[in-house]
Amino acid sequence: MKTLLFYRPNSEHERQVIDYLRDFKQRTGKDIPTQDVDTPAGIQLCQLYGIMEYPTIIVTDDEGHIQNMWAADRMPPINELSYYVQ
Repeated sequence: MKTLLFYRPNSEHERQVIDYLRDFKQRTGKDIPTQDVDTPAGIQLCQLYGIMEYPTIIVTDDEGHIQNMWAADRMPPINELSYYVQ
């Protein structure tokens, strides 16, 4: 499984993302990969997965099919997401 957090740096939600990533790392010792939604790769992935709100966390299987998604104000509890992060 792959986990990816989509967000826009230097935006109103950047502080929320930074705090979440810090807390996640402190509690689990794991990092969540991030994707800037304004890069060419970010734009392409947002279109592919239909992401319209930020921040959004997706979990995909090894073939790229979405297994779970949390968007905007519905960030998952750390213990729930830690199951998916390798």
